[in-house]
Amino acid sequence: MPNNRKRLVGRVIRNKMEKTVVVEVTRTTRHPLYKKVIRKSKKYMVHDESNQIPVGALVRIVESRPISKTKRWAVEEVLEMPK
Repeated sequence: MPNNRKRLVGRVIRNKMEKTVVVEVTRTTRHPLYKKVIRKSKKYMVHDESNQIPVGALVRIVESRPISKTKRWAVEEVLEMPK
């Protein structure tokens, strides 16, 4: 049976909470009338069980069951650590 959960890639921008990081996912889209490329970003509260992911890390997040009032995503894997 395939796993149909949504997955997004973003950068950690805050990690001050216990077992939670804030991930900013940026996507590019084209304006329908002016055709200019626009960058849109959205912040997600993401569950981090290990509590070890630093600010600046590139992570893949996956949809999960509601963990708290605002957390519906979990870290699947760390793609790149900051330098």
